[in-house]
Amino acid sequence: MNKSQTTGMYIVLAIVIILFASSVFLSEPAVKIQEISYSNFIEKLNNDEFQTVEKADDFLIATPKAQPKAQEEKTVKTLAPSTENPFGTIEKKPQTIKYKVLTPAFDPDLMHRLSESKADVKVTRATDSSKLLGNALSYLLLPILFIVFLAVMAKSIQAGGSQAMSFGKSKAKMLLDSKVKTTFKDVAGIDEEKKELEEIVDFLKNGDKYIKLGAKIPKGVLLVGPPGTGKTLLAKAVAGEAGVPFFSLSGSDFVEMFVGVGASRVRDMFAEAKKNAPCIVFIDEIDAVARKRGSGLGGGHDEREQTLNQMLVEMDGFGINEGIIVMAATNRVDILDPAILRPGRFDRKVNVGCPDVRGREEILEVHAKGKPLGDDVDLKKIAQTTVGFTGADLENLLNESAIACAKEGRKFIEQEDISKSFIKIGIGKEKKSKIISEKDKKITAYHEAGHAILFHVLPDVGPVHMVSIIPTGSGAAGYTMPLPDRDETFMTKGKMKQDIIVSLGGRIAESIIFDDITTGASQDIKQATNTAKAMVTKYGFSENLGMINYADEDEVFIGRDFGRTSRDYSEDVAKTIDNEVKAIIDDAYTQAKSILEEHIDILHKCAKLLMEKERIDRAEFEALFEKDGEEVSLDKQNVVSEEVDVEPGEF
Repeated sequence: MNKSQTTGMYIVLAIVIILFASSVFLSEPAVKIQEISYSNFIEKLNNDEFQTVEKADDFLIATPKAQPKAQEEKTVKTLAPSTENPFGTIEKKPQTIKYKVLTPAFDPDLMHRLSESKADVKVTRATDSSKLLGNALSYLLLPILFIVFLAVMAKSIQAGGSQAMSFGKSKAKMLLDSKVKTTFKDVAGIDEEKKELEEIVDFLKNGDKYIKLGAKIPKGVLLVGPPGTGKTLLAKAVAGEAGVPFFSLSGSDFVEMFVGVGASRVRDMFAEAKKNAPCIVFIDEIDAVARKRGSGLGGGHDEREQTLNQMLVEMDGFGINEGIIVMAATNRVDILDPAILRPGRFDRKVNVGCPDVRGREEILEVHAKGKPLGDDVDLKKIAQTTVGFTGADLENLLNESAIACAKEGRKFIEQEDISKSFIKIGIGKEKKSKIISEKDKKITAYHEAGHAILFHVLPDVGPVHMVSIIPTGSGAAGYTMPLPDRDETFMTKGKMKQDIIVSLGGRIAESIIFDDITTGASQDIKQATNTAKAMVTKYGFSENLGMINYADEDEVFIGRDFGRTSRDYSEDVAKTIDNEVKAIIDDAYTQAKSILEEHIDILHKCAKLLMEKERIDRAEFEALFEKDGEEVSLDKQNVVSEEVDVEPGEF
């Protein structure tokens, strides 16, 4: 029986008890006994006012033929619910009044008088045990039912059915070794990380050979990396390979609004782990509970700090080689408390990064199992075109492709399905139904053509994969998608400067063609500014400032940065930083404008083609640069009036 059914049963039982209590204690008795004097009884008997007379040993019970008028007034007619009286009226049944008379011991003629009267005379015992028993049961039923109700509730609370009594219980889900089906074969693209964890598996399987040499089993393994790289999958694979129980929970499962609950759950979790040792305890997103202490917020009695303190004690309190390994995953290792990162708690830190091209191909092969692929699908080519994708991104790519294929009723996934899913994931779903004016389409076409030309001309960026002027779900009026053909470990100064030049291409194209600018380049300007600022403050690419890091932390953590109000450098340095950033942007602007003016004919050709087809691929775009013997040398103003049909400044 689930919780909802149990709650429903309790509600029904409570309603029954209330109804019974109201019927027993609130209802009036059907018979009312009224005592009268013996002389009054004799008078009424002589007047033939009694219908029946019951004689006991020491008293008489007489029922009059006609009930008193006062009793008739108590009878109320039942009215049906109405607008004026939505609940109706309660019907009061009339009571029967009987007279009780004590039998005198000096009247020997009593029986003679009763026999001569016209009343029906009955002789009964002084006490009726059946009636007494019935009355006793009727009044004892309510307490009995109440006691039974309390007993059932107490049993439910002891069994853990009450949520209020289980605050301190751990929410960890234990998977036995027979239920953990994930192995290292299901993990691809991170071979070095798997090798590090294979030692943990060997510790759990063959711990004796390490103990003989005096080695200690690592108490904790911290998996660090961006979201979607397979940290949780690695932990499950370790449990599956080792064949041991696997406790899984999130860091937020410890946090409650009640002080002391988190610490209690930590104690309960490790107590359960010790009972099932050897085992693995996996805490996902441990940064939710293991953040740095001493922020000044909440004081020393903060619930989160108490939970962390208890976790520190439990992890350091293990005995040697107890067989309990704590695995945790996070993408914010910078905000973790130093006490939990030291050896003896988390002995190892495994960095799980984004896979390279070979790793992406292996991941695609894993997720392609069970998905029928067409002959034109090349997983190696897909791996080359998905630079920067994590394992979760690749899984999502193939899943979206399968959904698109099933939607069209085909049996095999084609390359076109993967290409559409690639655009959908990277940029957003195209909104072909959105109505765009011809003027906006022309502006967008020249804007995206400016980006595409710079991608093609500059050596360290591109090549161009697709150019489109179809609006997307991200709010962009169009997009230019490059296609990096290789993984890059380092970013060079020249590559970053070329990225800035490409970002400014759309704005410069608008300025050249229309002699005016739009707000469409706001995101491009933001991206260019961030890149230039990183070059100056973070990577030491400025000759005037030298190799000094002036960059702030990437992400603000209030527990660390609370109360920090000033920069670590002077106002003069801040002014120099601003000047250096502006100089980089200005120089990039000049170079981008020079390149676009040099390729003005290609700019017009690309914009015209985009206006016709709305979306062009790599082959169509690169064909524009092939010389066909015709020289295009048109005056800018003539081109604007003839091809674009937009006057300068028209917006």
